Amino acid sequence: MSAAEAQFIDENTLIEAWRAEELERAGYPAENAAQIAARHDIDLHRAVDLLRVGCPLELALRIVL
Repeated sequence: MSAAEAQFIDENTLIEAWRAEELERAGYPAENAAQIAARHDIDLHRAVDLLRVGCPLELALRIVL
């Protein structure tokens, strides 16, 4: 593995950890937060906003996943 590939993996891991932390802070359970965080096609802010405006957790999960 090249140094550039290793750096990309490290950065990607850090980004996913930060995303998961933000999702947990918003109210997603840890397992779901990690699942959503790993999906870069899911907009973090939209996922967080769903719960912030009162969307029930189960419905928010159905929407984003």
